Amino acid sequence: LYRKTFVVLDNASVHRNEKIKRMRPIWEKRGLFLFYIPPYSPHLNIVETLWRIMKGKWLRPQDYVTTQSLFYATNRALAAIGTRLNINFSHYAA
Repeated sequence: LYRKTFVVLDNASVHRNEKIKRMRPIWEKRGLFLFYIPPYSPHLNIVETLWRIMKGKWLRPQDYVTTQSLFYATNRALAAIGTRLNINFSHYAA
């Protein structure tokens, strides 16, 4: 069964480098298509919403004291998504 696959990317330079440009025609022949969100569209990039909420609501000032404490707090928050912590992405995309 042949299905087209679309990958949504932001405009980071790593997503638009020469290797990507060379591989894109090959991928498209195989049914893989790249779709780039418009520049300066963080509201369309789900991970941007996640990081904004994490930094603004879920991480505390004391979590930034050391690299280890920030790593632990970030992992703790990511593990709690869907159980103790939730994001309504439709609200943030409006």
